[in-house]
Amino acid sequence: MSDRAALVQGIRAWLVFFVVCLVLSGATAFPLVHELRWAEDLLSAVSAGEHLPGLTDWIARVRAGLEQADAEYPFLLYGTDWLAFAHLVIAVAFYGPYRDPVRNVWVVEFGMIACAGIVPLALICGPVRGIPLWWSVIDLSFGVFGVIPLYVVRRKIKRLEALTPRPAPLPAA
Repeated sequence: MSDRAALVQGIRAWLVFFVVCLVLSGATAFPLVHELRWAEDLLSAVSAGEHLPGLTDWIARVRAGLEQADAEYPFLLYGTDWLAFAHLVIAVAFYGPYRDPVRNVWVVEFGMIACAGIVPLALICGPVRGIPLWWSVIDLSFGVFGVIPLYVVRRKIKRLEALTPRPAPLPAA
């Protein structure tokens, strides 16, 4: 396999991994009430409250809030539907670098900027909304762990670009 083919294969594998994670992250924003019930049941089944009472209390509080919102103000959860949709739409954008990595490297760089934007969002909006610091750290991890595959992809794309012959300039008229 040529260096070029190996780079393209590596780029595509990392992009598929990133897109799958992005889609899964987005898809989990649809059934929040059910997910929190499942999480609470799971935490109870493994007796997490004995070791992580802050986590179990937080999950119970969030579940209660979402259940109340779902029962009395279901339109509030429409915002998380849009969050999920945004994840899915952003995932589609990564088809560009999958198809033509060098030409569409900007999509990868956009994704890296978006990952960096998670940090100030979590650090500013988390405290404003009463989110525990430890939960904000979990939110921050999406930006930190999200940027890793994109950084790898960008480096591979830059190496691929260096291997790609440039077209000759057009003669002056």
